[in-house]
Amino acid sequence: MILKATKFRQNLYRFLDSVLDTGIPIEIERRGKILKIVPVEKKNKLDNLERLDVTLGNTEDLASIEWSGEWQGCDL
Repeated sequence: MILKATKFRQNLYRFLDSVLDTGIPIEIERRGKILKIVPVEKKNKLDNLERLDVTLGNTEDLASIEWSGEWQGCDL
């Protein structure tokens, strides 16, 4: 659906709410050009990270490592 800018301005909030509620973009004609209003999903910044496999050896061996001799405690 392509709207004229004047019609869009008259019902601005109704059209914006419609895009948010339905997810369907709307197009507005202004000075012979088409503008599109679309909802944008907010992405989690962590989704952009590349997963790296950095464990060398057998990961099952990590469960049996004895660290009690290394423990120094902590001062809180």
